[in-house]
Amino acid sequence: MRVLFLHQNAPGQFRHLAPHLADDPVNQLVFLGERNFAAPGKVRWMRYPAPEPSGAATHQYLRRMEANVRRGQAVVRACLSLRDEGFIPDVVVAHAGWGETMFLRDVLPRAAIVSYCEMFYRSEGQDTGYIPETMLDLDGRCRLPVWNADLLTALDTMDRGIAPTAWQRAQHPACYQPRITVIHDGIDTTEVAPNPHARFTLPDGRTLAPGDEVVSFVARHLEPVRGFTALMRALPSLLRRRPGARVVICGEDGVSYGRPPPDGGTWREAMLREVAIDPARVHFVGRLGRTEYLTLLQVSALHLYLTVPFVLSWSCVEALAAGCLLLGSDVAPVREVLRDGANGFLVDGRDPEAIASGAADLLARRASLGPMRDRARAMAVRRFDLRHCLRLQSRLIREAAP
Repeated sequence: MRVLFLHQNAPGQFRHLAPHLADDPVNQLVFLGERNFAAPGKVRWMRYPAPEPSGAATHQYLRRMEANVRRGQAVVRACLSLRDEGFIPDVVVAHAGWGETMFLRDVLPRAAIVSYCEMFYRSEGQDTGYIPETMLDLDGRCRLPVWNADLLTALDTMDRGIAPTAWQRAQHPACYQPRITVIHDGIDTTEVAPNPHARFTLPDGRTLAPGDEVVSFVARHLEPVRGFTALMRALPSLLRRRPGARVVICGEDGVSYGRPPPDGGTWREAMLREVAIDPARVHFVGRLGRTEYLTLLQVSALHLYLTVPFVLSWSCVEALAAGCLLLGSDVAPVREVLRDGANGFLVDGRDPEAIASGAADLLARRASLGPMRDRARAMAVRRFDLRHCLRLQSRLIREAAP
């Protein structure tokens, strides 16, 4: 097969899939994205120019759409250049959310299109309004259908779709769901595994090891959608209940989803103004490298995953694969992987006192919950092992090829 991968933030969710397909010598792989990315292997990595920003007169609802139209045009130009070189893909694998497949049928009429269906926006049942910080006003609610317009184009264009979880598949319009297969991106459960010899070094030089009373929290950015505000409001009570506990918070300042604080600055600054914590026991470690991040999971006595209803994070599945004792928010995406009392525990992620009480109880009982950790890892290996997921993804792509 000749396969063209498209992802604005290359390699995105195709980090493992593209090299995996390229390992087969009969396949030819080109990966086209907006940012520079290169990795060893047999994939040809290419870049298209980022879209120019919208003009001041462009309606705010349409700025995202305009960027996606420009991105789709950039992809067409790149495809024409590839065609002139003799590369005409049999299959295009693309993220549905950036406009990259918008015009593909016009330039690649015989190629099968497989779209990664990560999210379709809804004003109810998702992050919007689940907590006060994500509440939408009428203007925000009216913006969502416009944001979905280019997603609808991608869904209508695709031959097959992939969604990483059943909840994410269910967010899409019912008429498109039969084309969407649930296959997770996959976790390397050999790399992500328990390690009794792990040692995590704090910024002040102190070292944490398995058996220490370490509470871990991980997010790309420290923001309400991923439960950061709920965590911070739970910490005073939790730390009073567990005087030996240390909390390690991994994540950058900034916003991936939702809005910044109404008074400006970062959510970390806002919460430190609202909540008094002991800096000797609560450690903000910023963004960690891959090895440090996995080490944090391996020394964790309790991992907190307090997301609102939204896309399931890789960190949640990786925490399970690392054998973490996990307390997660009781929302549909989390319930899909976390069975309360079987391989972890659930809590109302909007209730700081419930989070503190549940976390303190689990920390007190952690010595007896080794079987829970074993079941968490076993489930992650069974359902999310990278090799298993790559086989399923590869089969779907081969089936889609003309």
